Amino acid sequence: MKIKKWVRILHRDVGYLSVGLIIVYGISGIAVNHVGEWNPNYVITKDTTNISTLNDSLLTNEIMTTHVLDQLNITDSAASSFRKGETSIQIFFERKTITADLKSGITEIETVKDRRVFRETNFLHLNNPKKVWTYVADLFAVALIFLSITGMFMIKGKNGITGRGKYLVAISILIPLVFLIIYF
Repeated sequence: MKIKKWVRILHRDVGYLSVGLIIVYGISGIAVNHVGEWNPNYVITKDTTNISTLNDSLLTNEIMTTHVLDQLNITDSAASSFRKGETSIQIFFERKTITADLKSGITEIETVKDRRVFRETNFLHLNNPKKVWTYVADLFAVALIFLSITGMFMIKGKNGITGRGKYLVAISILIPLVFLIIYF
């Protein structure tokens, strides 16, 4: 069998095997690129409410915590608490934080929920699993290099590498070079 035929077969099969990983890295790449604008792993909601006030600065953390939880009708047990000031306390739960000022009664409830799909793809993209996943990711990188090199030679003629393909390849090389020159 000719080498061109083997290259086409390998290009096709490696391409099919790469689809899932391309989607994972594509979704995560978009999410991570915009990490300054939003949290790609979690949806964080903040609600503000008022509770009845307590003006005694000699209150213990336990009394303050009990008062806040009673006022908010929360039955979950708190993981811990932190006294921010004489009349201010933060109460921590597994996926929730309550910040209450007992002098003013202003209370903020911050809830954290997983952002499905994005959290899982980021977990893989950022190589959090380590171990075997590192080798899977390395093989995928090699597969992408293989696909890009063999892809240049799949089509012959005016749309191939000797025709308009050479201009598109040149543009694909220039884009990262221009950004490196400008920002690096």
